[in-house]
Amino acid sequence: MAKARSAPDVTMLVCTMMLLAIGVVMVYSASAVLAFHEFGDWYYYLKRQLLFAVLGIAAMIFTMNVDYLVWKKYAKLGLILCFVLLLIVLIPGVGVVRGGARSWLGIGSFGIQPSEFMKIGMILFLSKMLSEHQNKITLFTKGLMPPLGLVGLAFGLIMLQPDLGTGAVLVGASLLIIYTAGARLLHLSYLGMVGVVGFIGLIIAAPYRLKRITAFLDPWQDPLGAGYQAIQSLYAIGPGGLVGLGLGMSRQKYSYLPEPQTDFIFSIIAEELGFIGGSFVLVLFMLLVWRGMRTAITAPDTFGALLATGIVGMIAVQVVINIGVVIGMFPVTGITLPLISAGGSSLTLMLTSIGILLNISRYAR
Repeated sequence: MAKARSAPDVTMLVCTMMLLAIGVVMVYSASAVLAFHEFGDWYYYLKRQLLFAVLGIAAMIFTMNVDYLVWKKYAKLGLILCFVLLLIVLIPGVGVVRGGARSWLGIGSFGIQPSEFMKIGMILFLSKMLSEHQNKITLFTKGLMPPLGLVGLAFGLIMLQPDLGTGAVLVGASLLIIYTAGARLLHLSYLGMVGVVGFIGLIIAAPYRLKRITAFLDPWQDPLGAGYQAIQSLYAIGPGGLVGLGLGMSRQKYSYLPEPQTDFIFSIIAEELGFIGGSFVLVLFMLLVWRGMRTAITAPDTFGALLATGIVGMIAVQVVINIGVVIGMFPVTGITLPLISAGGSSLTLMLTSIGILLNISRYAR
């Protein structure tokens, strides 16, 4: 293995640590009231966030200093393990149900979310597969269908939980890798139309998803039901104004806004820190994505370029969906804001993935 030619991308690293620091502060601010009400401990969620942040930083430092080509050797094994975990979590009595979805493996409040592992596992395997067989990607049957079949299988298993948000991030990041590898836009367009039909089918098959769509179009039709989260999110953002109500001064976190420390933490940021605070967070994400794409463009080989593209795509898609839901642009779906929302496996794996991205930046041309 070649020695690292330079230090990792400093801008990317600084943006990551700043977003993580903002997340720790905002998780405490958003969750203290809820934590005291549920557990009698103001610092319950803060302590968990600090624990997983430390674990994530350690994992990021490790992956940042391990040649990214190492992961190419274990990509196939990793994907198989991810599929096994997705199957195990569906077994009644083994998979833990939280928020209406059987998405967790673990005991008590500690657990792992196999769908989070699948995101990075799929990105690694597709990067390996398409870098080795890039000359076939323009062929529909032999080139495009095998990777899409794997993505479709993973998406189907995630939807059995069900977890539409994580599934959407997986598909979005995977399609970005496939397109970057050279897939024909015409083929993807045809498959996109099939995907739209399938998405409509998923909505029709589950009445609660149809309720979310109608609530998205007019949340005030059912203000105490399907439209409740969207309305309370807007009630948090609106009063924030330009500079916000002040750190710790949110009113919506007092049991009005569900999941203020996870899916809707950006609502609390906008309420307490205002337009300026929310915009600052968005600028940090844009800088992170820009430096990540720069790393992909300047990567020394195809595997590194596709891997960087997939990791950046995962971050960008997740940010767009989360903030889109919070401001009412998308129907409500459970998905965290990277590096900021309270989380265990999601936070740790995100920092691990960014560590791989930072390692690729060390070899940038």
